[in-house]
Amino acid sequence: MNSEVILRDVNKDELPIFFEQQLDKTSNYMAAFTAKDPTDKIAFMSHWQKILDDDRIIKKTVLFNDQVAGHVSSFEQFGEPEVSYWIGRQYWGRGVATRALSQLLDYVNIRPLFARAVKDNTASIRVLEKCGFKICGEDKGFSNARAEEVEEYVLKLPSKAE
Repeated sequence: MNSEVILRDVNKDELPIFFEQQLDKTSNYMAAFTAKDPTDKIAFMSHWQKILDDDRIIKKTVLFNDQVAGHVSSFEQFGEPEVSYWIGRQYWGRGVATRALSQLLDYVNIRPLFARAVKDNTASIRVLEKCGFKICGEDKGFSNARAEEVEEYVLKLPSKAE
């Protein structure tokens, strides 16, 4: 059995798997900044179609043991290049997120690069720090998953010159 983490371009056939993964309530709570209604499959598919159609967004499916474990991406948010990832909860605690993000950083040559994580998502913060990101600021935003404003860390992967 292959225990490597492999990234590949997102295939439209994988979207139903992504949809099922994001239905998990614990995952939504930890991600915090999610869709207003994670059960709305039409909205989910429409959102993903926009992502797939946008060549500026780097989007990769994460495979673990030849199974779709989630996705990683890089895009512009708030005028800055940013990374994000979603790993299905059944794959948590196996180093999948760290290895997937590390591989994505090979595709994304832009530095500095930013990421965000809600302050109590210590696992995600740890993943980002293992990949070289450092906390550089704080922000607040409304969390659909928590139905309240939450605090988040802004993390930065600096250029080699920094």
